[in-house]
Amino acid sequence: MARRARGARHEAQRGFTLVEMLVVIAIIGMIMGLIGPRVLTSLNESRVKTARIQIQSFSSALDLFYLDTGRYPTTSEGLAALVRPAATIPGWAGPYLKGGNVPSDPWSHAYAYRSPGQQVPYEIVSYGADGQEGGVDLAADISSSSTTVGVR
Repeated sequence: MARRARGARHEAQRGFTLVEMLVVIAIIGMIMGLIGPRVLTSLNESRVKTARIQIQSFSSALDLFYLDTGRYPTTSEGLAALVRPAATIPGWAGPYLKGGNVPSDPWSHAYAYRSPGQQVPYEIVSYGADGQEGGVDLAADISSSSTTVGVR
């Protein structure tokens, strides 16, 4: 009787074999190989959408700045003029952005700001994933200069 109890206890404590573990790891690897690219694509698309939303937010803040001061910040003043008052800007009633700082784009690069822009009062640009002007796909520039904020 004691021998049978010891044998049952031994079988209950039996672990996984190396082959079983390798099969489970292979299955997990195949699942990640199928799902991983979809998740990364969604993440990259959400970064582009985030950049567009941030640029729209900057545009709204710049319009408020314009209403208060009668002008848009110069290129040298940049987007920082939306969060920090300057003695050279009469009528400033900001900060115009929450948080007290100008956020970086979703790829941790600073937004480029030019005033005046090409045929528009100002232009805000995220240079995309590579941080360089121009590019395609994820490296494409996202700009406010078009009538709707989008990839230029």
